[in-house]
Amino acid sequence: MWSSGLYVISAENLHPHRSLLSVMEPALKGGATAIQLRDKGSDKRVLIEKGRALQQLARRYRVPFLMNDHLDVALAIDADGVHVGQDDFPLMEARKLLGEDKVIGISTHTKDEAIEAEQHGADYIGVGPVFATDSKDDTEKEIGVAGLKEIVGHVSIPTVAIGGVKLNNAEKVAATGVSGLAVISEVVMSEHIEDTCRHFTKILTETRERDV
Repeated sequence: MWSSGLYVISAENLHPHRSLLSVMEPALKGGATAIQLRDKGSDKRVLIEKGRALQQLARRYRVPFLMNDHLDVALAIDADGVHVGQDDFPLMEARKLLGEDKVIGISTHTKDEAIEAEQHGADYIGVGPVFATDSKDDTEKEIGVAGLKEIVGHVSIPTVAIGGVKLNNAEKVAATGVSGLAVISEVVMSEHIEDTCRHFTKILTETRERDV
C-alpha cells in the first residue's frame, strides 16, 4: 500500500486563509503519492471530521492517507495508516492495534533508530530533519544530506526525507537514494500548489533515472 514519492503533510497554521481540502487536493493533482493529517491542536471530534474528509479525498486519487499520531482517530475513520514519533505510541503496539494491512511510519533521527524501526516492522521511516524547518518548533538537530545518506544506506525499507525539503535542495536530497520526499511548507504555502508538486515529482523522477 505504501508508495514512495512525494509525501505532503498538512500544516493549517501556514495557510490560515485556505481550507485544508483546497490545499491538499491540488497537491494530489500535482502528483502527491501520500498525504498526512498533522494536527496537534484540534479536539477528537474535529480530527475525525478532518481525517474523514482527507481519507475520502485520498481514496478518490488512490493514494494512502495517514494520521499523524492519534491511533484512535485513525481507527475510527479507517485511515490507511499512521505516522508516529519516537516518543509517541510504540510502533509494535500500534501494529497490534491497527493490523498488518495498515501503513505505519515512524520518525527517525539516527542510524540506530532507523535500524530499530525496520526490525520492529515499520513500513517506512521518516528521516530528518535534513535541514532547519519553519513548520515545526520541536525538531531535533538537522542531520544534513550526509546524515540522510548514511541512514538510507543502513535500511532496506522505504525512507522519506523530511525537514526543510524545498525545490532548491530537492535534487541533492533525492540523490542520496531516499525513497521519497516529505514536504510541508514549500507546498502548503505555495500560490501554485499543483505546479509545485509537479516540480517535486519531476525532480524525483529525473534523479532516479539519472542514478540508475
